[in-house]
Amino acid sequence: MRRYPFSFIALTTLGILCAMAGIISLAGFGAVLHPLLDDPMAGLACIVSAIALIGSGAFPLVIEKLKENEGA
Repeated sequence: MRRYPFSFIALTTLGILCAMAGIISLAGFGAVLHPLLDDPMAGLACIVSAIALIGSGAFPLVIEKLKENEGA
């Protein structure tokens, strides 16, 4: 069974949650979550943040993969 780095799991989970909030905001239902998410630009900011979080989570995964290949 493959173990994933904790930072990959944490950042990717946060990225997915942020993307979900952004999609809800862009769909026009952001006020249900928080009044600040009522603006569609807030949804766009959440989507951009989600991409950054998922990209940041990919770095530890790539480093772990490189370490596995180095030992083989």
